Amino acid sequence: MNQEHWYKLKTPEHIISPSLLVYPERILQNIRTMIDMAGGTTNLRPHIKTHKCAEIIALQMEQGIHKFKCATIAEAELLASCNAPDVLLAMQPVGANLNRFVSLTKNFPDSQFSTLVDNKTTCDRIAAIAEKNNITIAVYIDLNVGMNRTGIVPSSEAIGLYKDISENSFLSIQGLHAYDGHIRNPDPASRKIACDTTFEKVEALKEQLLAAGLPKPIIIAGGSPSFPFHCRRNDVVKSPGTALLWDCGYGDLFPEMKFIPAAVLLTRILSKPKAGILCFDLGHKSIAPEMAFPRVKFLTLEHGKQIGQSEEHLVVEYDDLKVLEVGECHYAIPKHICPTVAKYDSLLVVEDGQVSKEWKVAARNQKISI
Repeated sequence: MNQEHWYKLKTPEHIISPSLLVYPERILQNIRTMIDMAGGTTNLRPHIKTHKCAEIIALQMEQGIHKFKCATIAEAELLASCNAPDVLLAMQPVGANLNRFVSLTKNFPDSQFSTLVDNKTTCDRIAAIAEKNNITIAVYIDLNVGMNRTGIVPSSEAIGLYKDISENSFLSIQGLHAYDGHIRNPDPASRKIACDTTFEKVEALKEQLLAAGLPKPIIIAGGSPSFPFHCRRNDVVKSPGTALLWDCGYGDLFPEMKFIPAAVLLTRILSKPKAGILCFDLGHKSIAPEMAFPRVKFLTLEHGKQIGQSEEHLVVEYDDLKVLEVGECHYAIPKHICPTVAKYDSLLVVEDGQVSKEWKVAARNQKISI
């Protein structure tokens, strides 16, 4: 297959559209790039929210990655069923998920589970359910370092929470978790300054904890945009996610990063309703619809402008209809791959220009069995 057209299928006529194609050699290249940037696997804890797929977990484990991060109980269960030794649920468990988390620890004793907390009320509830089940639950304190989505601001309150956890016999304090997803400046130098400035708060908190005689915290920091900068820190665990499959959203924002697209949408022209308009079968149900246009980067359509989308349709203005026919196959990289993967039951695996197998998106839903 021509390297320029690496994404194309030799015989696409029998493949349903829309479909999400994945390319194992490119995924493996991204995994190796990730490991190389991190200086090995010791301080690497990739997030599986992007792919939710057992086969991609296996690819990572074959490369020596054994610590993982996830967002749902289903993703945690998937990791445990893949024999992942170390699983962090990076979503504070509340409501029914408290009991589900305990069930995970009982059903998969060979995996070490941990989770996040950011307030004393939830901490007390986790401790109570641990005591009831005569187990110890490992926790990290989730820090709000500027995204204002979850976490506790690095402060005396955070120190008090850390101390409370360290003194509770049913909890095991592990460290600090700091997700800086708000840092997205496309200029690498400016992004590094923002990342380093934000991380100073985490380092200051760590020093305060040590000065207070509390256990030394493991620090887990960052996502894909800040990954290159956290890789320069020796004593920090890095947790990229999107980097495994990459997308045109991050690719356009951060062209200096060496990750490559490893997932491509196969789509077809549904209709040419009038001159200058094409309609593709890429509606809200097929790609993440929360981004502004363009929502995909066409690899086979050079000068189209995406102007509308509904449940089943993507409408594109185009200025040369003579070479394009209804039913014609096209390829596009999603702007946001993580929620796009969740639209599909399975990923179609492409090897040597052919669909060779399917990989189930096993943790697509909120529940597998627990």
